[in-house]
Amino acid sequence: MTKTDVLMTAPMMPLVMERAEALFTLHRLWEAPDRAAYLKEVGPRIRGVATSTGHRRTDAAFFDPLPNLEIVSSFGVGYDNVDAGEAARRGIVVTNTPDVLNDEVADFTIGLLLATIRKLPQAERYLRAGHWLKAPFPLSATLRDRRIGIVGLGRIGKAIAQRIAAFDVEVAYHGRSRQEGVAYAYYPTLVGLAEACDVLVVITPGGAETKNLINAEVLRALGPNGILINVARGSVVDEQALIEALRSNTILTAGLDVFADEPRVPQALIDMDHIVLMPHVASASVHTRTAMGQLVLDNLASWFAGKGPLTPVPETPWKGAAA
Repeated sequence: MTKTDVLMTAPMMPLVMERAEALFTLHRLWEAPDRAAYLKEVGPRIRGVATSTGHRRTDAAFFDPLPNLEIVSSFGVGYDNVDAGEAARRGIVVTNTPDVLNDEVADFTIGLLLATIRKLPQAERYLRAGHWLKAPFPLSATLRDRRIGIVGLGRIGKAIAQRIAAFDVEVAYHGRSRQEGVAYAYYPTLVGLAEACDVLVVITPGGAETKNLINAEVLRALGPNGILINVARGSVVDEQALIEALRSNTILTAGLDVFADEPRVPQALIDMDHIVLMPHVASASVHTRTAMGQLVLDNLASWFAGKGPLTPVPETPWKGAAA
């Protein structure tokens, strides 16, 4: 049986790559010395694309040399690396990998929140440097008596809220509209949420609609005891406004797993010792990344078997139900 031609834009985990090779005729774009020439050569054969957030953007220019492309299967919940609107106009299905990483990201978010409030990385560095021999580590802030605001109460946002509530602290949220059956307090404006809370956990999708959503006004509303935790997309936070807010003590501190121009992190943030910075690792466990990669392949396999996509994004033209 002839295998379907699939283009992969960047390498995935070895196990996922092995499974992809077994299922499809796999074309590795990252290995091509001249990508334009390579796409011109293999493009007409390509029916599926496997891509990842943070790598090559799949947009009109990318689609043009792939006239028979049917589906783009994207690795990650966020898919701002794919022009889903343009794909829809061309009748191309786009899928992502929701749900399989909810718990991992939620667990990580709690860890980042505690590490930021209690200064856990700083305390470890203090011990390793031998400073404990001279004096105890300074007292930290606390999670006690705080109100946590969640920006984006989607699947992962709800998992985070559930975990935060177990710490016996109050949770509130902001989104485009109030959600039915949700007990947490709803704030129709982001500034209103920031004024009412002293921690903001950002887990809203990226893209043009949310670019610089967390701006100087929101940070001022959060206040001098405020803490920003971003596990969404770097684009959601106005990075320069955040740097200024941290420099001027407009807010207390921040825990960041994502940045505007990854993997390049502003030196101004790196130089600040009172914040916690992570290299976009919220879902980065072997277990979860394997499950995400498998869902990328499962979406492709289901589509080419005539069963439809398993997890199509809202913009996609597919209207049927997967078998």
